[in-house]
Amino acid sequence: MSDVRQPAIFLPHGGGPCFWMEFPPPFGPHAWDGLRDYLSGIIASLPAPPKAFLVVSAHWEEEKPTVSTAAAPGMLFDYYGFPPHTYELSYPAPGDPKLAAEVKGLLEAAGLPVGEDDQRGFDHGVFVPFLIVDPEAKIPVAMMSIERDLDPARHLAIGKALASLRDEGVVIVGSGMSFHDLRHFFDGDGRASAAFDAWLDETLTKSDPATRERRLIAWKEAPYARACHPREEHLIPLMVVAGAAGDGAGAHSYKDVIGGKTISAFRFD
Repeated sequence: MSDVRQPAIFLPHGGGPCFWMEFPPPFGPHAWDGLRDYLSGIIASLPAPPKAFLVVSAHWEEEKPTVSTAAAPGMLFDYYGFPPHTYELSYPAPGDPKLAAEVKGLLEAAGLPVGEDDQRGFDHGVFVPFLIVDPEAKIPVAMMSIERDLDPARHLAIGKALASLRDEGVVIVGSGMSFHDLRHFFDGDGRASAAFDAWLDETLTKSDPATRERRLIAWKEAPYARACHPREEHLIPLMVVAGAAGDGAGAHSYKDVIGGKTISAFRFD
């Protein structure tokens, strides 16, 4: 492990325990293979083995950003109605109380409120993708919540406060989805997701940092914004990642069409 500067990554965590299930049309049995391949290649794509992952999960909301201080988090099966075997998954990665304490200190130093939780287990925004990212579960994972008010400017500020962790060998990960409207995920109509994804690409890969921030704060003005995110909890982890990006340009590191919907990941090196 080294202190080589690590990226900040926004990744899609899929649909429930999607990698351990078969889906009917319009998904089909191989719909999630591309995302699995992307996730399985993340560690090899890093500039050095990471010291830890700090994962901001769309599935953890608190009144203020809250960091997990558990040394050995358990499992939190926060999905419903899936096959019994998907409740037997196990992700025994260690937590990272030392990193959690540093996160807390950085946020406090930036004048941001912060809480801590020593009981929370890995929710599916963490264990589902990370069972693919690090199947041996050897790399420590510290989890952090989003704020329940879902304020994009506040989450950009959180990312800025945590950016220095990247220079300490920590990969900052936002786990969410670039498209998240469960009412229409199965209708096969990809127009809204494609238009919103094009806006994300322009914002994150072609805009200077100041413009990127302005556009993200005003994300609701993007084409089909509310059609893609009726509630934006799955987009908000991207704000933390973009805040931690500094002056770096983003890269569109993964793009696929799943069930007719465009799904993407973005990365800042």
